[in-house]
Amino acid sequence: MNTHKIACLLTFFFLFVFLRAEDNAPLRLGIVGLSHSHLHEVLVRLDRGDFKIVGVAERDADLRKKSPLYKKLDSSLFYEDLEEMLDKTHPEAVIVYEPIYDHLRVVEACAPRGIHIMVEKPLAVNMKHANRMAKLARENNVLLLTNYETTWYNTNHEAYNLIKKQKSIGDITRMEVYDGHQGPVEIKCSREFLRWLTDPVLNGGGAVTDFGCYGANLATWFFDNKRPISVYAILKHQKPHMYPKVDDDATIVLEYPSATVQIMGSWNWPMNRKDMHIYGGKGYIYQDTAEKMRVYTGKKEQSVTPTGLEAPYNDPFYFFKAAVRKEIEVTSDNLSSLENNLIVVEILESAIKSARSGKVVRLKN
Repeated sequence: MNTHKIACLLTFFFLFVFLRAEDNAPLRLGIVGLSHSHLHEVLVRLDRGDFKIVGVAERDADLRKKSPLYKKLDSSLFYEDLEEMLDKTHPEAVIVYEPIYDHLRVVEACAPRGIHIMVEKPLAVNMKHANRMAKLARENNVLLLTNYETTWYNTNHEAYNLIKKQKSIGDITRMEVYDGHQGPVEIKCSREFLRWLTDPVLNGGGAVTDFGCYGANLATWFFDNKRPISVYAILKHQKPHMYPKVDDDATIVLEYPSATVQIMGSWNWPMNRKDMHIYGGKGYIYQDTAEKMRVYTGKKEQSVTPTGLEAPYNDPFYFFKAAVRKEIEVTSDNLSSLENNLIVVEILESAIKSARSGKVVRLKN
């Protein structure tokens, strides 16, 4: 073998090793906002090694210094101005823990810079914001994902497999999705979180936004990203003395051609819950928790142990890194996808319109 061929092979080998090392390197991650209580998802994974926080942007100086992240990271990584943080630290991707209203602001800053974004649920406060965000993401070829706790539930994926692949209960005829807790004040959410969570502009609504989005996300997934025919909703103020500006209890009814979905999101449950009942022509599935479920297929109800999800599909941060590094493709049928979550926002916006008018809102196809 001549010297030139050896040199070419060595160059290819070292380039391959370098690229593999780049893929395996921690994701350079920016954190935008510190007021959302789901920030704990970063804290519990901080030392895991799959991502490295290179910058944090938070406008509130007091919140910056009292955040648990401030004690774990160098103070030089914290910025008041979002764009300054992006330009000085060059993250590959950001995760957003700001008011839902500010998701648009973050996408407007990140997308033109080629920075991928994952927001906490829901995607946006309304369709005007959602459509603008989607346009920016698509024009700049960046990911815009939405993170839900329930996306990573083994039982939800087991239910999907039983229904869509194994046809265990027949076609879905009815779904009932329950989400919520005793209330954000009652469970002692922080003052900074409550300030915008209970604001109709900054959060887009109360329980309808906070917990109605879970059922809308799951229904859209089970019905193959098909929009419902109609949306009808009742929003209640059961504790107006605690939540005077927003609803604290939401019931949303979605009509599909062959099924009805009832979404019950509330700040008035006597316990924490994220469970779901799915009925078909041949049986039912009761998804009780992230790991427990019951299935009836015409004989006897049985407890089923779900198959564990494999990495990177078992964790939002593993998933985000793999998607950014193009190790996986985020298809439209994924729970985090932009396509799914645009429909979610349309459902929530329609639910609020329905509750105000007292009428069914029919979606145009």
